[in-house]
Amino acid sequence: MRKAIALEFYKIRRRRVWMIVTAMILVQILWSIWGVGRMDAHDLSQGWMLFLYQFPLLNSIMMPVIAAVVASRLCDIEHKGQTLKLLNTVMPAGRLFAAKFLCGALYMLAAVLLQLIVIVAVGYVVGFEGNPPFDKLFYYLLFTTAVNLTILLLQQVLSLLFVNQMVPLTVGLIGGLAGLFIMFFPQNLERLLLWGYYGVLMFVGMNWDRATRITDFYYAPIDWAGFITLAVMFYAIYIIGRALFVRKEM
Repeated sequence: MRKAIALEFYKIRRRRVWMIVTAMILVQILWSIWGVGRMDAHDLSQGWMLFLYQFPLLNSIMMPVIAAVVASRLCDIEHKGQTLKLLNTVMPAGRLFAAKFLCGALYMLAAVLLQLIVIVAVGYVVGFEGNPPFDKLFYYLLFTTAVNLTILLLQQVLSLLFVNQMVPLTVGLIGGLAGLFIMFFPQNLERLLLWGYYGVLMFVGMNWDRATRITDFYYAPIDWAGFITLAVMFYAIYIIGRALFVRKEM
């Protein structure tokens, strides 16, 4: 499997996938820097919660697009070169499917780790009150990565099944917009949409006082049932998607 993953990285070495991921994360970094520039003492006292509230909102828009682009760049090279049948003679289709997913997963994991570095660095520089809540940051890493990888898996299945990569890219774009939109609805509706799980697994809530225009953030209970549901969705997409790809006419 290590050789198969190394081969995937070799094939996309000139496709600048890392630049796409970095560019999208850079937008989030600039957004966070712009936001902290107007923070007063009250905001600084709950700065860590502010970031853990805002980043899932940004993720719901941008991470699906990143996942769609990463999956497309990994898979369209096979469509363009018509090498799927050739690869199938030297590597089982199931192994190729897994190798492509693991390669893309490393990019998505790197994106979340970069976010965490930005959150901690900006928090220290600006002067957020207290030490970084490392337990909450771990949950952020876990939940964001879980949603990212499930969406990446779906996008990879679509990118492998459709020669025209505009189909999976459009799904990623529409899914991201729908995921953000559905966050403003009851959580039961969020559970119905894969892209809505950025909101389902948020553990920071917000109270806004219309009279005083003061915003207060608070830690909410973690929705472990939602996490288990997401894990089941990941397993189902993997099994079904892998089977469709293995049986696909190369």
